Amino acid sequence: MKADTKSYDTTKTTYPILFAIAFGHLLNDLIQGVLQPLFPLIKETQNLDYGQIGFIMFAFQITSSLFQPIIGSITDKYPQPYSFSFGMLFAIAGIIILSYSENFTMTLTAACCIGLASSVFHPEASRVAYSASGGRRSLAQAIFQLGGNGGTALGPVLVALCVIPFGQKYTLLFVIAGLAGFAILLFVSRWYKGYLQEHLKNTKARIITHQLSKRRIYISVGILLLLLFSKYFYTASISSYLIFYAEERFNLQGTQGQLLLAVYLFAITLGTIIGGLAGDKYGRRNIIWFSILGAAPFTLLLPYMDLTGTIVCLACAGFILASAFPSILVYAQELLPGRIGMISGMFYGFAFGMGGIGAAFLGDLIDKRGIIEVYHICSYLPLIGIAAVFLPSFRVKKNS
Repeated sequence: MKADTKSYDTTKTTYPILFAIAFGHLLNDLIQGVLQPLFPLIKETQNLDYGQIGFIMFAFQITSSLFQPIIGSITDKYPQPYSFSFGMLFAIAGIIILSYSENFTMTLTAACCIGLASSVFHPEASRVAYSASGGRRSLAQAIFQLGGNGGTALGPVLVALCVIPFGQKYTLLFVIAGLAGFAILLFVSRWYKGYLQEHLKNTKARIITHQLSKRRIYISVGILLLLLFSKYFYTASISSYLIFYAEERFNLQGTQGQLLLAVYLFAITLGTIIGGLAGDKYGRRNIIWFSILGAAPFTLLLPYMDLTGTIVCLACAGFILASAFPSILVYAQELLPGRIGMISGMFYGFAFGMGGIGAAFLGDLIDKRGIIEVYHICSYLPLIGIAAVFLPSFRVKKNS
């Protein structure tokens, strides 16, 4: 174990570091998931209106998504191996402020601190996963992403179990997660500092990926963001409103609807890791093609299916859609190999932002058009994946 973690060989995958940064991702996103489930409690105890709740969420979205590419751009030029470790301190501060918050201003400050922690964490932590991949970059990003998925799922559950029944001050329990994350990320930062020092010694190790023009690169990045838009808007329709759809379409209640959502979330988890393995083996462009367009038959069929068919379509669509993200991110990183932090921040921030915007937009649309009709509309979103035909094919090369 010790030898592996001290290895800076770019041809070997450093699994202890990958799993450590993934667990740090889990703890970071677990803390990110604390705020929103507390809104009903906060609204009641602090006498906030919906406009104030919306502004708190807006501030959280801005600090946690729009700042990511900015911070990534800075760390591209000036690498900061300890930045994501100390970024966890923002999350800890946010949790402490939130637990003692008695008014709108304090809650807003807490939301900004927690959001800023996410912006500091994702760009440089994603670069660590890239650096520790040993060339298996899609797999590395898949492992890293699994940690985030786990934290996003755990946060609301732990709030429901440990905070809501006992009161807002029990939010302090999440400081434990923050301190654990800080310790784990310090371990990763020490490895990453050594990696940077070793890497900078050998200037010939710089990667050149292609001879594509800047125009072609920017068009390709735009296409990838368009694919993420279709993926995360569709995912928002499922993760936020599937329980309501199941209730109206099949007359399912409470726990039964939750089980449908669990099928989809499990398929996403499995698809993420399998997609990472497949991206390294079969090529990232091929997996992007498959994962976006391959989901379309299942999403298009879903609104017409009975309950059994709906379960099958949910599982297949979730699995195939989730297989896309590791390959999309690594493909973008290889398009701009000198801007890994900026690209990681842009794509994680965009994905996070699209999920939030998608949920809000679709909620308003459901109020106007009804959930059944909205599910019919959303079923066409994966067809946007046809834009992948314009992505160039290239090979990664190194200077000799």
